[in-house]
Amino acid sequence: MTDAAVVGTGPNGLAAAVTLARAGLRVSLYEKADTVGGGLRTTALFDSEIRHDMCSAVHPMAAASAFFRRFDLPARGVRLLQPEIPYAHPLPGGRATAAWRSIAHTAEHLGVDGPRWERLMQPLVSRSTAVVDLVLTSQRALPREPVTPLVLASRVLAHATRRSPFTTPEARALLAGVAAHAVGKLPSLASAVVALLLAHTAHSTGWPLPEGGSDRIAEAMVADITAHGGTVHTGHHVRDLAELGNVPLVLLDVGPKEFLALAGQRLPVRYRRALGRYRYGPGAAKADFLVSSPIPWANPLVGQAGTVHLGGTRADIIRQETATVAGERVPDPFVLVVDPAVTDPSRAVAGKRPVWAYAHVPHGDTRDPVRLIRERIEAYAPGFTDTVITAQGRSAARFEEYNPNYVGGDIAAGALSLRQSLARPTFRWDPYSTPLPGVYLCSAATPPGPSVHGMCGHLAALSALRRHHGIHTAPDLSPRPGRAQA
Repeated sequence: MTDAAVVGTGPNGLAAAVTLARAGLRVSLYEKADTVGGGLRTTALFDSEIRHDMCSAVHPMAAASAFFRRFDLPARGVRLLQPEIPYAHPLPGGRATAAWRSIAHTAEHLGVDGPRWERLMQPLVSRSTAVVDLVLTSQRALPREPVTPLVLASRVLAHATRRSPFTTPEARALLAGVAAHAVGKLPSLASAVVALLLAHTAHSTGWPLPEGGSDRIAEAMVADITAHGGTVHTGHHVRDLAELGNVPLVLLDVGPKEFLALAGQRLPVRYRRALGRYRYGPGAAKADFLVSSPIPWANPLVGQAGTVHLGGTRADIIRQETATVAGERVPDPFVLVVDPAVTDPSRAVAGKRPVWAYAHVPHGDTRDPVRLIRERIEAYAPGFTDTVITAQGRSAARFEEYNPNYVGGDIAAGALSLRQSLARPTFRWDPYSTPLPGVYLCSAATPPGPSVHGMCGHLAALSALRRHHGIHTAPDLSPRPGRAQA
C-alpha cells in the first residue's frame, strides 16, 4: 500500500519524497525518464570516460539550503568540491575580474571598489544562514528576527536600479554577471535578490561542484528514500491523476502547464484560469563540448574559476538580458561556462574533458546554440575552437522535451518577477496546496523558486504532513547509523 505518490524526480520531487519517507510514510515515485534526477542528471554523451552534466553543474544552494544542510550530503559520501575562485568575469581587452572565497582577497583586486564590496558582502556573509533561510521560504511567514531582512532589503534596493553603487567596470560587471542568473530584465528587485543571495554565498558556503557529477546528489537522495521504504518507478509517464488510484497524498514536481494536463477538468474554472495566467521567462540554450585541453582564456585568472560569466560590461549585460526578455535574438547573449575539471580533476582524462555552457535566449528559441556559444567563448578564449573534439546543442525549444517543466526553455520554471514570486504559481495562502484534496505542487513553480535547494519539495511535504497527518515538526533528515547511505 502507498501512503503518498510523488510524480517527477527532480531535486524537489526527491526532497519531498525524502521528507515524507522520513516521517514514516510509504512513498512511491514516478519518473517519465529512464533515470531520476531532472536537472541533476549526468551522462556520458560522447565518450564513455567523460560525463557531462545535462542541466545543472554548480550547486551553491546544495551547500547552503536548510534542506541540504540537514540532509548532509558530505556525510553521505557526496564530496562538494570548492573552487578557490567561485566565479570569474572576463572583460574586453583581456581584462578580467573574479570573486574569491575570501572577501578580502576579492576586495584587493577591485581597487577603489574593494571597500564597497566588503561593506556590501560582509554583513550578508556574517548572517549567511539567516539570509539563505529568509530567501528560501514559502514567502508566507514573518521573519524570525528583523535584522536580516533589513540588512538584505537595504542592499537589494541599492542594486535594483540602473545606477550602480560601484565606480569601476570590474566591480559593476562582477555583480551584474551574478544578477543575470535571474534570467530576466535587468536591473530589477528580483535580480538584485538573486545577485546578493548567490554572490554572498561565494564567500560563505561556496559554489561547489559534486565530485563526479550532479547525479551524485540525486543518487544520495534516492538511496535515502529506498532505505526508508520508498519505491522508484522510472520509465513511467503519469498522464492523468487517475492513474495513481486512491493514494491519499499526491505531490507533483510539475509546473502549471503539466498540472493542467494531469488534472484536466477536475480543477475549478477559476483556478484553471489562474494557472493559465502563469508567466514563463526567457529560455536557456545549452551546448556540451568535448575538448582536448582546458579553455585557453586570454586572461589566465579566468581559468581558475569554477564558473565563468560571459557578458562584457554591466551595460552590455543589461542590454543583452532586457532584449532577450523582449524576444530579441541578440548576437552576443549572456553565457555561463563551466569547465568541471578545473574544480574536479577526475572529470578529465588525458586529452579529453567536458565543457558545459548555457546561453540566455528568447522564450522558445529554436536555434542550435553550438556555434553561438562557441563564438562567445572564442571571443574571450582565442583558440577554443581548435580544442573542440565534438559538440552537441539543445535549443530552448528542445529543453521542454528534456523536461516538461522547462516550458520554452525556461529553466527557472517561471518568470522571476516580484509579483510572481509572491503568487507562484497562483496566490494562495498555502502555495503548495491545490483545490484537489490531498494534491500538492512541489516544483520550482512554487516558492522559493528555481535552483537545486530542495526547499519547494521539502516545504510542500511539510505542508502535507501538517494538514493530513497532524505532524508539525519536521522529520530528522540526517544520516543515521546503520542506515544505507549513498
